[in-house]
Amino acid sequence: MTDATDAVETPTPRRKPKPEITTIAGRPLKPSTLMMGHGYDPALSEGSLKAPIFLTSTFAFENAAAGKRHFEGITGKRPGGAEGLVYSRFNGPNQEILEDRLAIWDGAEDALSFSSGMTAITVMLLAYCEQGDVIVHSGPLYAATEGFVAKVLSKFGITYIDFAAGATREEMDDVLARAKAQAAENGGKVAMIYLESPANPTNALVDIEAMHGARNAAFPADGPPIAIDNTFLGPLWQRPLDNGADIVVYSLTKYVGGHSDLVAGSIAGAKKWMDPVRALRNTMGGICDPNTAWMLLRSLETVELRMERAGKNAEKVCAFLRDHPKVDGIGYLGFISDPRQKDIFERHCSGAGSTFSLFIKGGEAEAFRFLDNLTIAKLAVSLGGTETLASLPAAMTHLSVPDERKAALGITDNLVRISIGIEDPDDLIADFDQALGKV
Repeated sequence: MTDATDAVETPTPRRKPKPEITTIAGRPLKPSTLMMGHGYDPALSEGSLKAPIFLTSTFAFENAAAGKRHFEGITGKRPGGAEGLVYSRFNGPNQEILEDRLAIWDGAEDALSFSSGMTAITVMLLAYCEQGDVIVHSGPLYAATEGFVAKVLSKFGITYIDFAAGATREEMDDVLARAKAQAAENGGKVAMIYLESPANPTNALVDIEAMHGARNAAFPADGPPIAIDNTFLGPLWQRPLDNGADIVVYSLTKYVGGHSDLVAGSIAGAKKWMDPVRALRNTMGGICDPNTAWMLLRSLETVELRMERAGKNAEKVCAFLRDHPKVDGIGYLGFISDPRQKDIFERHCSGAGSTFSLFIKGGEAEAFRFLDNLTIAKLAVSLGGTETLASLPAAMTHLSVPDERKAALGITDNLVRISIGIEDPDDLIADFDQALGKV
C-alpha cells in the first residue's frame, strides 16, 4: 500500500496515455488524423470509441495526498497546474481533450477553452492588464472586443492606442514608442499587443511578422505578448504562431464549431502565456461546458473538409460577384490588389477563406433590399457555419461603434459581410444574382 509520503512525491497518472502517438514510420501525423483520437484512451471509458460526455461538477481523488497536490497546482503553490481532475470550474475530461486537439492546429504548447470567444478575450486581457497599463491594438476589431477595451477596461485605468490593420513596420515602431511613453506617464506598462487579422468586417490583414520585429526592437527583454484573433482564417488557412504571434484567439462558434449550434472560444500558445489566463479562469469560471466541448470534438473531425469546401465555394461565388453591375467592390482575400496587403497575404496565409465583404452600389436602403431578398443565404450574424450567412455590420454587429470611427475604418452602410457555406456554389450564385436584381 502506498503511504501519504509516496503519494505526494509521485505525480498521479493522467487520465490519458502519455506519450501520445503523433508519428508513424518516422513521419508526423497531420492534424486531421490526430483529431480522431488524440488525448483520449477508450480503455479509460469502458471501451467507448468516442469520449463520453462527463456531466459532473466534481471528481473523486485517488487519495488525500493527491487532492492536496492537485490544489497546490490549481492555486499556484506548485508550478505545472493540476495533474488530475479536480472540479469542473477548473478542468474536465471533455475540455482537456478539446484543448489538446486545439493546440495541434496552431502548433501550440497549450490551449484553454472558454464559454465564448468574448469570454476568452476578456479573461485574457484581464489576466495581463493592470491599472496604468496600455494596450496596443489593430483596427478594426470585432465591435465587442473594441468596446471592452475602450469602455470597460478604461474604468480601471487601462488605456489603449490603436493603429490601422495595414500599418507598415515604421508605423508599428511609432505606435509602440507612443504606447511606451503613455504607459510611463500612467505609471504602468505596455501590457499586450492585440491584433485581429483578417479584420472584422473589412478583411484587412495585419503584418504579424512586422509587429513581432517591432515588439522585439521596442522591448529587447520581457516585452508584452502578441495576441491575435484568428477566427476568420483559423485553424486551416493561417497559423499566426509561425509568424511571430504568442497567443492565438478563436471564437470556436465559427469555423471550428461550424454548425451554428454552439458558442465557445479558446486561446492557445506557450504554457508561460497560458498559465496566467488559466489561473484567472480558475477563479472567474468561464470554462467551456462538457457538452459543448464534446460537440466541438465532433466538429474538429470535419473542420478541414468543411473549410476546404467553403473556401472553394467562396472562390467561385466571388468570381461571379466581382463583375456584377450592382456590386461596387468586394473585399475577398483572393482578389487583393493592394501590394502591401498582397505581400502580407502571401507570407501569412495558405488560403483566402470563405468570409468576405461585399459593397452594394448605393447605401443602407440598397443593402437592406439585397439582404431581404436572399433565399438560400440566411440573414443572420456570425460566420463559418455550414450554411451561407449575410449581414450588414454597420447596422448590426458594429452598430455600437461611433459613426466617425466606422467611417475611418471603412465600415460603410453598403458593406455586406458574407460567410459562404457548403451548399452547391451554383445555387448560391443564382440566389445572389436574383437578390441583386431586386436592388
